[in-house]
Amino acid sequence: MRKIAIWGVLALLALALAAVPALAATNFNNAPSGAHYRQGSVEPVCSTSTANNGTITTSCTGTQIAGVGNTNADLLLTVNATANFTCSNPGSKDKVVEPHSGSVTESASTPLTPSRNGTLVVPQQTVSLSPQDAGEQFTCPNPNWTENFVGFSAPTFSYSLTFAGFTAPAISLP
Repeated sequence: MRKIAIWGVLALLALALAAVPALAATNFNNAPSGAHYRQGSVEPVCSTSTANNGTITTSCTGTQIAGVGNTNADLLLTVNATANFTCSNPGSKDKVVEPHSGSVTESASTPLTPSRNGTLVVPQQTVSLSPQDAGEQFTCPNPNWTENFVGFSAPTFSYSLTFAGFTAPAISLP
């Protein structure tokens, strides 16, 4: 039981540290000539939060980029974390078997097409990692044992907007 509590505290600490919003790095050298943030628009900002059920959600704000002509772009948000589990042996007074963990990843990719006047509307992007999704990737060594989700630790994310014909992103986080 003590190991479960330690895993839980470590997971919460990691998430608390990850909750600080991250600012984007923009390099319009990796965009069509003349690309710029439309007046009133700014670089996207991403933040990660955790729900009461343990689900990790990373959300990034949208923006608008003018001066891109007819150049399409791809928006990609990927969230990674370590999912921590224990297995309980119900036949042995619910004895907890050694914890196990593994990396889980979820992504959202959105193709973007400029609107009229060469403006690319970049929508808000959100990706979540749920305990249920993580649990589908893990099994206990014995089918009679019960798997218990302890929490996520070490969550990270990456955000990139890459224009067609360019090899590096024009916007990237972190």
